[in-house]
Formats: sequence, structure tokens, C-alpha cells
Amino acid sequence: MDLDNYILSIPDFPKKGILFYDITPLMAKPEAYHETIDAMAEKISANSPTKIMAAESRGFFFGPALAIKLNLPFIPIRKKGKLPRETIDVEYQLEYGMDTLCVHRDDIGAGDRLAIIDDILATGGTAKAMCDMASIAKAEVACCAFFMELGALGGRSKISKYPVISMFVK
Repeated sequence: MDLDNYILSIPDFPKKGILFYDITPLMAKPEAYHETIDAMAEKISANSPTKIMAAESRGFFFGPALAIKLNLPFIPIRKKGKLPRETIDVEYQLEYGMDTLCVHRDDIGAGDRLAIIDDILATGGTAKAMCDMASIAKAEVACCAFFMELGALGGRSKISKYPVISMFVK
């Protein structure tokens, strides 16, 4: 199955000059979504993670499904102010400014091998922030896995010391 058929390119969204890749058609086609999760899980499992960690919101398209497939705990990474317990917070650069990602402090720690999941690897800021969280918690990054990678944006260079998995590169 050619998964590229389930990605729509939307020019000038969310602002002029940006080419947005809409992956929601993939999830609207159960066979394609299932095949994607199976293929990602196979590649991720080779790195022996003990937990799956993904950032809201689009990382949640893949993270929980992968956690279920691999029978591993799912650790949600949220925006500031969305988690009720003590958190590890990491500020990071967005294309349009700064933001903060947070994880419950007691959800990750020494001995954990984290598979860091997101939908798209673009500039690498979100993935690097999650890797930094792992480091603060003294957890290990088993791998960083993405449905798609936008190679021209160079995000891989920010996380190059970890195994990086991309289903395909645009």
C-alpha cells in the first residue's frame, strides 16, 4: 500500500508560504492506518523501548496506538498547564516562537527506554525537547520515530545522537 496516497499537501496553511501535510486521510482509512502502525511498531520494537512517549496533539495520532500494539505504557507530553501533578518542563523553539512541553515527573525515570513519537519530523524542536526531558529524568532515548520526515528542514540533525525512524522522507 502506498501510504503517500493518504497525505494531502495543503499550500499556504497555516500561513502563506507553508506547505502543510494533512495526514488525517490516513486515519480515515483503517487499512492504511493499521498498516502504518504495524510497520512503525516493527521498526520501534527493534530498539527495545520500555515506554512510548508522544507530544500532543498530532503525536497522539500514533503514540497510543503504538503503545497498545507494543503492549507498553503510553506517556503523554502536554503543553504547559495541562498536567495536574509535578512536571518536568522544557521550553523549545517553534517555527513561530517559543513553547513549553511538560511530562509528569513520576512518569519517566532512570531505567526507562523511551520511544519518542511524533507525526512529522520537521525542524526537530519538539523531538529535541522530548529528548531533553528524558535526559533530565535520567531516562534513555531508545529511538525517535516519525510517520514522515521533512528532510529539507534538517530536524534530524537536532536528534542525530539517537536512532531515528521515519516511515518516509519528503
